[in-house]
Amino acid sequence: MCRYGMSHYKMHYVCLPCRVSAKYEWLPTREHRCPRCGAPMITAGFDFAAPPKRDESGWRALEATLNAGIKFLTCGCSGPGYRPRTSAQVRERRAAAERLGIPEEAALTRAEPWDS
Repeated sequence: MCRYGMSHYKMHYVCLPCRVSAKYEWLPTREHRCPRCGAPMITAGFDFAAPPKRDESGWRALEATLNAGIKFLTCGCSGPGYRPRTSAQVRERRAAAERLGIPEEAALTRAEPWDS
């Protein structure tokens, strides 16, 4: 049975400018605000793990991933799959997406984006 179907879990939310993540109840009609700046937070998913605050490359990769519409969501049986952890990995996958003619979202979720 899927882990998230058996119990109630909180969703992870992220404020990219402040580099803050928090867990709140997931309500589709509610907008969660950053506790530091008050800006709306982005829904990251149940399986999200924030990079350290001082990891510039990790936060840039996270920003590219979330802005592409990719979330860290699964049913809890397995992890969310591949997600880039550095800005170099994001650049590599964006170049592969352009070269192969695939959507950026698809390239960012592939461990090996150059394979079709």
